[in-house]
Amino acid sequence: MKNPEALSSLPAAASHRGRLAVEVSHASVVYQTADSPVHALEDIDLDIHEGEFIALIGPSGCGKTTLMRVIADLEKISAGQVLVNGVTPHQARLARAYGYVFQAPALFPWRTVLANVTLPLQIQGRSRADSNSIALEHLARVGLTGFESKYPWQLSGGMQQRVSIARALSFEPRILMMDEPFGALDEITRDRLNEQLQQLWQRERRTVVFVTHSIAEAVYLSTRIVVMSPRPGRIVKVIDSLLPDERHLGLRDTPAFIEVAHAVREALADGHHD
Repeated sequence: MKNPEALSSLPAAASHRGRLAVEVSHASVVYQTADSPVHALEDIDLDIHEGEFIALIGPSGCGKTTLMRVIADLEKISAGQVLVNGVTPHQARLARAYGYVFQAPALFPWRTVLANVTLPLQIQGRSRADSNSIALEHLARVGLTGFESKYPWQLSGGMQQRVSIARALSFEPRILMMDEPFGALDEITRDRLNEQLQQLWQRERRTVVFVTHSIAEAVYLSTRIVVMSPRPGRIVKVIDSLLPDERHLGLRDTPAFIEVAHAVREALADGHHD
């Protein structure tokens, strides 16, 4: 078993986890530069089961995004092995296993909301009618019914990110990758989108890998929090959430929430001292 310290206190619900969606074994990433190599990730071991919401948290430059990009076949490992749904990340990407939401919404300003969401579906060869039907369904899921004809510049930052989430979900990916999608938003908007994302996960139960710098966000959203050390990025600890599956923002004031947040904060501090 990987990381016995993290697994020793698993909640009872952990025994009902689905099959493995992601397996990362002894993975390292080293970038060759003109003067000296940069060790971005070092000996990463991580298993992610289907239906889990995994938060990656750690200091800036610790390799959180690099690890996510490795899983999504956007970066190559220098050593080790990564499997996604039992195949290589490249094979999983060709099978459209991923939906990816970047830090910035990355919407085309000359396309309407509907046209932005239908773009990947049209690239896949779906008919216009099918693409529109699917896009409208997913826009409804993120609360954007009625905004189909708007352009990105007519929307708030939070609404633009919801369009990005709808686009990522539109082709029914088994794994949703989210790289600090709410980091640039104000706290009120961020709280609202956290709540909507949590409710969406409750309904869909997709596998989610979520990068964040926020302890509160990591604890509120995830079933497990993966704490990483400063570069070279290593996994310091994997912390299982003790919170109930169905959550609301009021949970952040409860002793259970504060206990998990304290454990994450301690693990982050320990990583700096290693």
